[in-house]
Amino acid sequence: TVLQQVLKDGSEYGVKSELFSTVPRQKAVIEFSSPNIAKKFHIGHLRSTIIGNFIANLKVALGHEVIRINYLGDWGMQFGLLGVGFQSFGNKDKLKSNPLQHLFEVYVQINKAAEDENTKKLAKDFFRKLEEHDEQALSLWKQFRDFSIEEYIRIYKRLGVHFDEYSGESFYQEKSQEVLKLLEEKGLLQKTIKGTGIVDLSEKKDLSSFSTVMRSDGTSLYITRQFLIISSRDLAAAIDRMNKHSWDTMIYVTDKSQSNHFQHLFQILKLMGYDWAARCQHVSFGLVQGMKTRRGEVIFLEDVLNEVRSRMLQNMASTKTTKEIEDHMETAEKVGLAALIIQDFRGLLSSDYQFSWDRALQSRGDTGVFLQYTHARLHSLEQMHGNEQLSDVNVACLQEPDAISVLQHLLRYDEVLYKSSQDLQPKHIVSYLLTLSHLAAVAHRTLPVKGSAPELAQARLSLFQAARSVLANGMKLLGITPVTQM
Repeated sequence: TVLQQVLKDGSEYGVKSELFSTVPRQKAVIEFSSPNIAKKFHIGHLRSTIIGNFIANLKVALGHEVIRINYLGDWGMQFGLLGVGFQSFGNKDKLKSNPLQHLFEVYVQINKAAEDENTKKLAKDFFRKLEEHDEQALSLWKQFRDFSIEEYIRIYKRLGVHFDEYSGESFYQEKSQEVLKLLEEKGLLQKTIKGTGIVDLSEKKDLSSFSTVMRSDGTSLYITRQFLIISSRDLAAAIDRMNKHSWDTMIYVTDKSQSNHFQHLFQILKLMGYDWAARCQHVSFGLVQGMKTRRGEVIFLEDVLNEVRSRMLQNMASTKTTKEIEDHMETAEKVGLAALIIQDFRGLLSSDYQFSWDRALQSRGDTGVFLQYTHARLHSLEQMHGNEQLSDVNVACLQEPDAISVLQHLLRYDEVLYKSSQDLQPKHIVSYLLTLSHLAAVAHRTLPVKGSAPELAQARLSLFQAARSVLANGMKLLGITPVTQM
């Protein structure tokens, strides 16, 4: 029954289980990745990107409708500084050819001058011009934004990630003013002596816990999420998404230093009378320590992707089977990405972890490389023995304990999906797939297809086919593209 089910359901195996029959289909908005424009893609955004992608993949597989949103940091005082910097040190050709690198250099230069009162004043003026829709200032800012997104899309493509919507704080400029008005009408907005706008979140209304929503000079806050400042733009974004998508659940994927920020955000929405605030969720994660390339400490994602690819190419060059592979670069990229993702997803998301290249890239042991290797081996076994759809296989001849172990494990796939769908932790699927790979590797040794009686060979082949199919399904949910040669 298990084998028939796996081969019949294909990519939907496990999802069609009665475990999910009572789960209502929902519409989910997932905000993840969210880098700051005009800066190179920072390694700190990698976790948010792959975790958000996993949650979206899982929800889609379970039949939910998902909207993937990238909420860019694209507004605030730092763009005043960058605008002034570009006017002083910028170069239009460099901006076209290598935008993020050039803006990074400009930012470093202008930051050195930022202590100077005159520079501070110029930056403030430039940002005020942006807020007042000055054409020249906006046109420069728009170039920064467009070039940044182009560059990010290229990197997302390498990660196998896409978004349905690129939004950003700049979109909620006007709407944030409406939110402040609304807070005022509801009597929630208080002004401090300095003129800063705050919302009292304390139970006894004694301001023992409050959130700042507006600067004293009236400009909307650039959201520094670390400092418990809830930008009126964040409130506007949440309300706008509800109006636009009427979602059932909205999930924010960011690191755990922002937990208080989201707690306050949901609290203010609730005070404003939005009962859907209870259906907002923050999925938080810990930090990655010790990510270094051969050139030293790494801060940019692209350096990590290049490093993992080149290390994988080296490893592949030293094994004798590699020469038949059609596209070495692409295979190395996919296997390398699997290594990064599995190392990241093995523990609880909220835990910090120490990154290790050697551990991540081992071909034996519990790694992404091992999963890819197992998938490629099972695939070549099918190729070797003609990969026609096997029908009327006599599975009664699968009597060996190693065959039974694989079958029993395949039977449990739906439970693991269910567990991950409940707590949104990928580790259940990761450990399931690693065990499946170990069991399949043992069965591959002890249950030869070649040289067995035709009936037995067919039955074993269908067993390995089922194992490969489930392995591929699980890997795709995690954001890994299975390779067929390695």
